[in-house]
Amino acid sequence: MRRIGLRQIAKLASVSLGTVDRALNGRKGVNKTTRKRIFEIAEKAGYRPDPAARALSLGRVPILVGVCIPREIHYYFDELLRGILTEASRLERLGVQVLYRPTARLGAGEVERVTELLNHEVQAILIAPGDLAKLTPVIDEAEKRNVRVVCVDSDAPASARSTVVSVNAEIAGKVAAELMSCFVIPHSQVAIVTGMLATEDHGKKTKGFSELYPQLSNGGRVVKVVEAHEEEEEAFQKCFALLRRYRSLAGLYVNTVNCLPVCRAICAHGLSGKIALITTDLFAGMIPYFEKGTIRASVHGRPFVQGELAMRLVVDHIANHRPFPPFYYVSPHIVLKSNLYAFRETRYSDGEVGLVAPSRDQILPWEGPPQQTADIMTGEPRLSPK
Repeated sequence: MRRIGLRQIAKLASVSLGTVDRALNGRKGVNKTTRKRIFEIAEKAGYRPDPAARALSLGRVPILVGVCIPREIHYYFDELLRGILTEASRLERLGVQVLYRPTARLGAGEVERVTELLNHEVQAILIAPGDLAKLTPVIDEAEKRNVRVVCVDSDAPASARSTVVSVNAEIAGKVAAELMSCFVIPHSQVAIVTGMLATEDHGKKTKGFSELYPQLSNGGRVVKVVEAHEEEEEAFQKCFALLRRYRSLAGLYVNTVNCLPVCRAICAHGLSGKIALITTDLFAGMIPYFEKGTIRASVHGRPFVQGELAMRLVVDHIANHRPFPPFYYVSPHIVLKSNLYAFRETRYSDGEVGLVAPSRDQILPWEGPPQQTADIMTGEPRLSPK
């Protein structure tokens, strides 16, 4: 049956348009039997209310969503922010506003920024959590205040957060392990370079890789896990020392986006193309290293898509009362030299995307009442910019 509106439901139920509106929106003045009949007709017809019209009819204020993600590493978190803002722009006729309160880097100043967002009475917060010990009580407090917290990129599983949108970090680590076992000979020694093991995403990727690689490589070993704390100079110095110490190292897995200093350390030792390097995600600075063979493959978590989905789930929950899933895992994509230019990160410049990260105090404005039906879905998002 084709999708119908309120007038058709009213006709089928032999009631007034006002009665249908009151029944579907849970207002008084409709007896139990009539309400049940209206819901049965609506469900059978596949009716879904226009959330924009509903928001307007109920006199709702604009939807204010706080965003707290790091500025650095910018070539990753800019993509995450761009996905969030792209989806917010698509839903602007619902009255969606974004209050952007970034941190300098992962785990730095998160409590202060989230507290600031709560003081602005946001209805939801999108956050990339880093310092879980300090942040978990703040997330719990936000949820107690009925402010929905959605973790994106990484998780705070011990908190009361509403949901998480990310790759399954342990599976991403296992994907990298399987790739590595194809690139190196059996019994090979490899190492892992990570950001901070205390971060949920980094810790689980390390765990997944470390557990599976020895099984697939016939006894190969992970000889070292290097924590570089997302600092470029620290990553370069530690990787340079690692390669000098372990002369027989056959492969490196970088499970954070901070891969460029690792590439430079490999090149400084003259090992480009001689050691199997598997990285994480994708940005323009990686292209030369793919082209020259320094990077063999990358396990791409698609931060733009994560940002889109996180914003979409939040607005759908607020505007349409759709419950959050306990988690929403984005399938990672494998980037190779052969498919490198199929990914948006290598095809679009910032200008082509048409979105600029707002200043620290900027709110994306509400541009008036809804003019058309907003497209809110919980499946894979459209990837083309608005």
